[in-house]
Amino acid sequence: MSRLPRTLSLSPGLKSHIGPTLRLSVPVVIARAGLLLMLAVDTAMLGHYDVNSLASFAAANAVQFVMVLVAVGLLQSTAILVARNVGAGDLKACGTLFRASLMLGTLLGLALGLISLLGEWLLLLLGQSSEIAAGGGRIFLMFAWGMPGLGLWIACSFFLEGLSRPLPGMITSLSAVLANALLDWLFIYGGLGLPPLGAEGAAIATSIVRWLMLFCLLGYITRLKDREALGLNGRWTGLWPEIGRLFRLGYPLGLSRGLEAGAFSALTLIAGLLGPAALAGYQITLNLASLMFMSAVGTGSAATVRVGTALGRREPLEMARAGWASVVVIAVIMAIATVAFVAVPGGIAGLYTDDQDVRALTQTLILVAATFLITDGAQMVLQGALRGLADVWAPSIIQFVSWWCVTLPLGYGLAVGAGLGASGLIWAITAGTIVSSLTLALRFRTLTRRALAPA
Repeated sequence: MSRLPRTLSLSPGLKSHIGPTLRLSVPVVIARAGLLLMLAVDTAMLGHYDVNSLASFAAANAVQFVMVLVAVGLLQSTAILVARNVGAGDLKACGTLFRASLMLGTLLGLALGLISLLGEWLLLLLGQSSEIAAGGGRIFLMFAWGMPGLGLWIACSFFLEGLSRPLPGMITSLSAVLANALLDWLFIYGGLGLPPLGAEGAAIATSIVRWLMLFCLLGYITRLKDREALGLNGRWTGLWPEIGRLFRLGYPLGLSRGLEAGAFSALTLIAGLLGPAALAGYQITLNLASLMFMSAVGTGSAATVRVGTALGRREPLEMARAGWASVVVIAVIMAIATVAFVAVPGGIAGLYTDDQDVRALTQTLILVAATFLITDGAQMVLQGALRGLADVWAPSIIQFVSWWCVTLPLGYGLAVGAGLGASGLIWAITAGTIVSSLTLALRFRTLTRRALAPA
């Protein structure tokens, strides 16, 4: 029982995990940040185009964001199982998992595309005004046909991350940001003879880019030099057992992501009740925080792979060290981001909007958001570490309590009941991240202590 606390300090054993974690997490961070950078570009261009267009886009994206994160969580089982096979030395099984993941990604993308066809109805059901719901419904139609491409891209990305090869995903994602910015200019404002389409144009650009990302990454995977050793040339029959295995491990992960994202989206919809300016300011602030959160998503993915690989090798001490090293990494990253939020909130807000009321509100919200960056990052990374241990249900329960029993009711109470407006929503997020990070840390500590205990 006395051995585990030594893993919590920066001992040589823990330090040995910092470098590998960074090498794996930095490309993943950039790849995930690319997805949010595309949204940041959409938000900034729409903020300068029209506040009402931004409000409709924010409402539609609030629901779409939940759908995307559920897909990410469900398909993360690919990285977990591939990493475990790599740790166990069973490379052939990786190819079978890849083909099964592609099939699951296709089915998931088609399902999300069909749900997107109901966008206006969903927004009305969630209490949005008829004007915002109608605009959001048109945006959803443009998102719908890009969903299958997104599902397949996620599957490809997680396969490479499970192999500890995240660099192609990073390059693809960064290239997509540039392509999305160009297409936004064409479709939002109207360029090269095209009519201005506003928020619908931003959604069209996003869907096009999602398919381009898939084609690039899939082309890379099919040309891997070690594709034979990885079993990538295997048969496409008899994959249903593997699909079921991926789904059984993945759906609690998707549920966990969905619970958190659903709470954030519900808070966005509450912001919609406060008026277009509050919704726009909250959307900008949440987009900034989400961009920083991608650092945690990437580091959490690295934690999943490294803890899962140690599990495959049956090395419990390395499992603990890999997890805590990832927490140290994200704490440093988020501390730097916190300083930036506090130092230049007005300058950051000005990048997104020319509207003086929205800009003033956003500046205040950015300062408040600085309070939750570190704990938000820690809770995401700890979820990743627990996923590496194949502990999927406890984090889902913790997320439900943290976000739906703490954050959401507190946010409504502070924003509407106490009259704090959008600032109340941000303070509620701070409370939820504290509860989540502390509880997840206790869970990871308990499981790694148990693994280290003498048989």
